[in-house]
Amino acid sequence: MIEALILRLDAPMMSFGGTAVDAIGRTEPCPTLSMLTGLLANALGYDHRDAEKTSALQGRLRFAARRDFGGETRVEYQTVDLGQPHMNDKHAWTTRGYVETRSGGSEARYGTHQRYRHFLVDSAFTVALTVAPADEGPALEDLERALRWPERPLFLGRKSCIPSAPLVEKQARVQAASLRDAVLAAELVREGATRARVWWPEDDADTEGAHRFALTDRRDWRNQLHVGRRFVYSKDFTLPGGHADE
Repeated sequence: MIEALILRLDAPMMSFGGTAVDAIGRTEPCPTLSMLTGLLANALGYDHRDAEKTSALQGRLRFAARRDFGGETRVEYQTVDLGQPHMNDKHAWTTRGYVETRSGGSEARYGTHQRYRHFLVDSAFTVALTVAPADEGPALEDLERALRWPERPLFLGRKSCIPSAPLVEKQARVQAASLRDAVLAAELVREGATRARVWWPEDDADTEGAHRFALTDRRDWRNQLHVGRRFVYSKDFTLPGGHADE
């Protein structure tokens, strides 16, 4: 049996970032390892100087996720003219603490910059997570405590993505044969769904009828880059009260 912590991700906007290409920051369709690691590390009070602790947490984290509602993607277009005098200082449009410029002449370097940021809108997910080995810190009860009383305000992917409900409920820890079973048995974040897409690690549960795909969601927390990949399985399940032909 596995002890799992049930998380409720419910927000007007959220972003499960993977690999960014140029100025395009896409979102994965499901919660990602780096996003959940960052969420928990932030709740625990870690900062960028704690890269080793954050990496260790990421290495121990295992989870399954269920989409209860939504999943629609919207793209936010962002643009700025860095050629304006008031933008060419330390308060200008920045990435990782410094002004994001391009190579080339001054017109290219300080001209108009564009970004495209992808978000999931009006969506809700349930996550069942655990840590292994369980006897190392932080333990599952430490993560639950941090999510109830976080060291900082929490967000779901990007800082503009504020949760609209508590991330953990009163009875947040459960026992189950697998993480997939735990997330399937959890109550819905929003009532009414009859079918839901579920994602789980390849070593967690049987994979009959499931789709296997790669996620590039491991993060190098020292250099703030996505690295490596892992494989997960996904499948649509009929929920209690639903009908298989829906």
